[in-house]
Amino acid sequence: MSANSFLGTDWHGKIFIGSWSGGGSDTYDVIEPATGETLARLGTANGFAVRAAATRAAAAQKEWARTTPAERAAVLRRAAALWAENAEEIAGWIVREAGSIPAKAELEVSTAEQICYESAGLPSHPKGQVLTSNEPRWSFSRRVPAGVVSVIAPFNFPLILSIRSVAPALALGNAVLLKPDPRTAVCGGVALARVFAEAGLPEGLLQVLPGGLEAGEAVVTAPEVSVISFTGSTAAGRKVGETAGRLLKRVHLELGGNNALVVLPGADVEAATSAGAFGSWMHQGQICMTTGRHLVHDSIYDEYVEALAARARNLPVGDPAKEQVALGPIIDENQRIRVRDIIDKAQADGARLVAGGAGEGAFVPPTVLAELSPSNPAWTQEIFGPVAPVGRFSTLDEAADLVNASEYGLSLGILGDVGTALELADLVDTGKVHINEQTVSDEANVPFGGMKDSGNGSRFGGAEANIEAFTETQWITMRSQIAPYPF
Repeated sequence: MSANSFLGTDWHGKIFIGSWSGGGSDTYDVIEPATGETLARLGTANGFAVRAAATRAAAAQKEWARTTPAERAAVLRRAAALWAENAEEIAGWIVREAGSIPAKAELEVSTAEQICYESAGLPSHPKGQVLTSNEPRWSFSRRVPAGVVSVIAPFNFPLILSIRSVAPALALGNAVLLKPDPRTAVCGGVALARVFAEAGLPEGLLQVLPGGLEAGEAVVTAPEVSVISFTGSTAAGRKVGETAGRLLKRVHLELGGNNALVVLPGADVEAATSAGAFGSWMHQGQICMTTGRHLVHDSIYDEYVEALAARARNLPVGDPAKEQVALGPIIDENQRIRVRDIIDKAQADGARLVAGGAGEGAFVPPTVLAELSPSNPAWTQEIFGPVAPVGRFSTLDEAADLVNASEYGLSLGILGDVGTALELADLVDTGKVHINEQTVSDEANVPFGGMKDSGNGSRFGGAEANIEAFTETQWITMRSQIAPYPF
């Protein structure tokens, strides 16, 4: 990457603590998953670096909270414009670093722009109430900044899943410690540091701290941190939640999913398989909202399986930086091993491999599995790979039971008759229901989150959810004279 590019090169081998510093504990290579090529080097933050960053952030936050709403809004608007102005370069990093196809990378950058514009409205949004009181006084509640917010973001949508917490937290007067996944810390960390610095965010309010378990623990336990925003696996989220609970800190957990797409009798099979293919194979299935289970009515099951398999066979797989493909690489070797292991175990448990399979090297082709038992690992687990398990149902109640049998409750798609779909929507436990759409969907202004093992009920997006997430409620009373007391 050229020094004359927007991101520049001053971040190589460093962490961001308001400026780029070599104060991390070590450095590591940023690897392109499609080729294994080293793209850059970054610094990693140890526990000492995180705690020092938290102290700096807390000091900077006090002054930031006193700035006018107009000043904070202006920073967010400038940040939004910078995403648009530098979209091509940043999207290029998302393609190479995260293994994304260009359309998905462009979506991430445009969504980052939208989130910043949405967040620019938060500083001037009403944040309080006049309350009734049985005492002769005025009684108010107001929302005040939480203080220092830690954001822990994953690799799959590295920019969106960082910015969706970073931008509203900053807009509402907080400072942020951002721990991006080390595998995608350029597009999920460096890019944010560069954009907000260029937008005029005062130094110290955003710290970018890639790292492993030590850094992750430190951004949760640092005394200055009052709120943790975590997006990632349910297993990791449980550990974050347990630590935060012990320390009496608020934690917002957006976790995994094994999302169902229900195809009702009479649905257009060609349209339904197009939706199902996108839901299961977009970004190689590495999305929390990925369609992990296709529930198809008996009357169209065989037709659906064959049509979905035909789509799988026609989707090109390869390096998205070099050729026009529909699916890119799996993020790393560990995840590739896991996906291939589940495909093998699914067949050993009796599932029929209709299309795809284990693949080779960095790539797993779009895969269709049919005739799975309810206990089949490909049916019960979140795979995080391009695998479409297809099961069947005969009645609406059976479909609801199959949807609810999962421990997850993130997203549900229902394809077919709208009236029947609305009946089903009333029977399921899920954070999102999309009728005549697949399971992968989000917008900058909607409250996003899940139920059950998909999260702890918190939401990101939209003014109400963001204010709830990143501020505290304060009660204020006021009398015209000092109140009389019996002491």
